[in-house]
Amino acid sequence: MRNKLRTRRHSVVLNRSAGGDAWISFFLIILGVIMFLPLYYTVIQSFKPLDELFYFPPKFYVINPTWDNYADLFKLMSESWVPFSRYIFNTVFITAAGTFGNLVLSCLCAYALSKIPFPGHGFFFQLVQKSLMISATVGSVITFIIISKIGWMDNLLAIIVPAWASTLGLYLMKQFMDTNVNTSVLESARLDGASEFRTFLTIAMPMVKPAWLTVIIYSFQGLWASGASLFIHSEELKTLNYAMTQILTAGIARSGASAASGVIMMAVPIIVFIISQSKIIETMGSSGMKD
Repeated sequence: MRNKLRTRRHSVVLNRSAGGDAWISFFLIILGVIMFLPLYYTVIQSFKPLDELFYFPPKFYVINPTWDNYADLFKLMSESWVPFSRYIFNTVFITAAGTFGNLVLSCLCAYALSKIPFPGHGFFFQLVQKSLMISATVGSVITFIIISKIGWMDNLLAIIVPAWASTLGLYLMKQFMDTNVNTSVLESARLDGASEFRTFLTIAMPMVKPAWLTVIIYSFQGLWASGASLFIHSEELKTLNYAMTQILTAGIARSGASAASGVIMMAVPIIVFIISQSKIIETMGSSGMKD
């Protein structure tokens, strides 16, 4: 018996009814609401006066919305003995330098592993894959010893340089290059006299734009949220996340300002992610990763 076919947006859909599509859509909507709730709750918490913050059970709406939490936060920021602009500069510098270095090294190494055959390239890629299963906490002691031996304690390089070695970006780039960069195109460029670096920069890199945008997002999110580090002791070298965390040290009185700081800290990564989400999905589909 011939399978029943129907069309949707000029494509053929096999063996799926309109009712089935409705249930799938309903299920996805429910999942979307569940994932959105933590963000929504964080935002409304920042507009609650102090007495509403401690209602039990917690309420998912604000009875008397107020901007006092944000006003208190900015007042605390202005009274900091280290200028708050210094915390912001440290965070932006660490994020920009760490992301740039991670992107450059990931792209160069991925290109070599994917498009330049050399003895042992399969073994090295297996090491990259295995490293994804190892938590960064496992190597924290070794990292601390290395940083102290080379004299980078109390230096921003102690946070920036280890970020360059993130293997997730390398894995994504390599997998994306395998499927989206045509080797024959690279060979044509080489035959025309292009150097290997020029071939990489002008041919391969534009083809993998979604992948390197994804690397930027992942690196950005991790570095933006970096707080007090084992390697940084000077107050003037601390990050914005650390400064925001210090707001909690006064206890309940600063709970409102703490809620406001949480919104500010998560706003920037969310905005960056929303702008680039289509590229991230495309990269995950090409690299074979699923979340």
